[in-house]
Amino acid sequence: MTRSGMTFVCLRRHACVLAVFVAMACHGMPRAQDVVAPHGVLPIPQSMQSSGGPPFVISATTPIVVEGGDSAANVARSLAMLLRPSTGHAIAILSPAEAGTQPAIWLSLRPDGTTGSDERYSLTVTQNAVRLAAAHPAGLFRGVQTLRQLLPAAIESHMAMEKASWSIAPVTIEDAPRFAWRGAMLDVARHFFTVKEVEQYIDLLALYKMNVLHLHLSDDQGFRVVIDARPRLTEIGAVSQVGGGEGGFYTKADYATIVRYAADRFITIVPEVDMPGHTNAALSAYPEVACSVRPSAPYAGTDVGWSTVCVDNEASYALLDDIIGEISAMSPGKYFHVGGDEVHTLTSAKYIQFVERVQDLVAKHGKLMIGWEEIGKAHLRSTAIVQQWKGDSAQLALKYGAKILLSPANKTYLDMKYTADTPLGLTWAALIDVRDAYEWDPATFLTGTTEQDLVGVEAPLWSETIRNISAAMTLALPRLPAIAEVGWSPQQNRHWEDFRERLAAQSRRWDYLGMNYYRSGQVPW
Repeated sequence: MTRSGMTFVCLRRHACVLAVFVAMACHGMPRAQDVVAPHGVLPIPQSMQSSGGPPFVISATTPIVVEGGDSAANVARSLAMLLRPSTGHAIAILSPAEAGTQPAIWLSLRPDGTTGSDERYSLTVTQNAVRLAAAHPAGLFRGVQTLRQLLPAAIESHMAMEKASWSIAPVTIEDAPRFAWRGAMLDVARHFFTVKEVEQYIDLLALYKMNVLHLHLSDDQGFRVVIDARPRLTEIGAVSQVGGGEGGFYTKADYATIVRYAADRFITIVPEVDMPGHTNAALSAYPEVACSVRPSAPYAGTDVGWSTVCVDNEASYALLDDIIGEISAMSPGKYFHVGGDEVHTLTSAKYIQFVERVQDLVAKHGKLMIGWEEIGKAHLRSTAIVQQWKGDSAQLALKYGAKILLSPANKTYLDMKYTADTPLGLTWAALIDVRDAYEWDPATFLTGTTEQDLVGVEAPLWSETIRNISAAMTLALPRLPAIAEVGWSPQQNRHWEDFRERLAAQSRRWDYLGMNYYRSGQVPW
C-alpha cells in the first residue's frame, strides 16, 4: 500500500509492524539487523518522500558534525547519548573543519529570518550523509526525534547490539507543527509522582514532539510544592492522597530539576494551582480562609465541588498572592494555570469577581492566565487561554480576544477507560479507545470556532485510579501518540488505517524503553 510516497510492508512479529521504503519477507520477530529503516514515525511529518538508493549506515567511525554553536552542540550531545549505548560506537561530535568528507550526521542551526514555528526542521538522508537543519534549537531537537524513529527500535536499548546494522533509507522530510501548543497534563495532586516518574513522562512527551507538560500541583487531596512563605501548605496539605497513603511534595530544588529536565527537551512546564475550588488541601493548612461546605482536613476521597476559599476575605488573596508569586518565580514559561473548574459553592457573580481578581494577581507576577473553560464567564484579558474540557462555555472568551486550548474529555482525557473491561480508569466522560482519541479535527470540534481561535490541544491524565508511573503509562499509551499527531500533523495527512499501522510499529520501541502500554484491540500489534 502506498500513500504520499511511503511504501508500507507488513512484518510479522507476534503482531503486524510497519516498515517504510523496505521490502522484506514476513518471517519471525524482526531483529535490529533485519530492518533497514523501520517506519512508524509519529507524528506523521508534513512532507516525507523516499529518494531511492543505498541507505546511510551508522558505523564505528560515524561522527555528528555540528554547525551553529552551543545550542546545536547541546542537541548533538543528546543525540550522541541516544546512539552510543545501543550501537556500541563512540559517536564523536566534530566541527565541520574536523569532519572532512567522511559520511556523517550533520546538525545545522541556521537562522533564516523567515517567520513560522520555532520547531520547523528539514531532514535529508543520502548514502553519505544525514543532514538535519533548523532555524531554532527546538526544531533541531524535534528533528532528532524523527531521526530516532527512522532507526530500528533497538536504538532505544541500553545494551550494545554488536551485530546490528544501523541503517536509514534515503528520505527527504520537511516538517513543522500544526499547533503551537501540544501538551499533556499530569495530576500529581490526587496521587503523588516522584521527580523521576515525572521525568519518565517528560521523556514520553519528547519522543512524540509534545512541548508542554501541565502539572496539576494542588487539589483537595494534596498540595505538592513548597511555598516558603506558607510552609504549612506542604507540612499539613501534602500528607494525603486518594485512597490513603503518605502523599508527598516537591522541594524547590525538586521543582527546579523538573523544569530543567523539561527545558532540555524543549518542553515548557505550566504549573496549575486549582482555585477557588478543589482547594481542600491548602485550606486544611490555612482554615482561616476556608468557606467550604465540609470542615477542612486531610482528604483521601474523590468527591468534587465542595471546597472553596472565601472570595470576600482579603486573607484569601494574600495566600494566593504568595503561592502564585513563588511558583511563578520558579517557572520560566509564560503561563500560570488557575484551575477554576467545578466550583459548586459560589454564585456566578462571586465566581466572576474571583477570576477577575486572580487574573490581576497572575499578571502582577509576570505571567499570563490560563484556566479551565469555566473562567470564560469572566471578563478576560486578550492574552488569556481558556482550556475547554466539557462543553461550549470556552467560546465565551473569544469576544475578549482570548484563545482556546482543546482538551475535550471524550477525546483527550487519558484517565478514561479504553473499554468497559479496562482495569484502570474512569467512565464518566466516555470510553476512549485509540480511534476515538485520533479521529477528530480540532478546527471543526467546537461550533463557531476556527483554527485561528485555538492554541492547540492537550491530553489530561487525572490520577484517581493510578498510583505510579507504570499505571500512568498504561493509560497514556497508545493514546498519547494519537493526541500528539492530532496536534502536530496536517489534518489532510492523517488517516486512521495508516496511523494504526505506524502506531503498532512503536510497540517495540516502548518495550526497549520499559514503557507499559495497553494492547488495544484496534491496533494490529
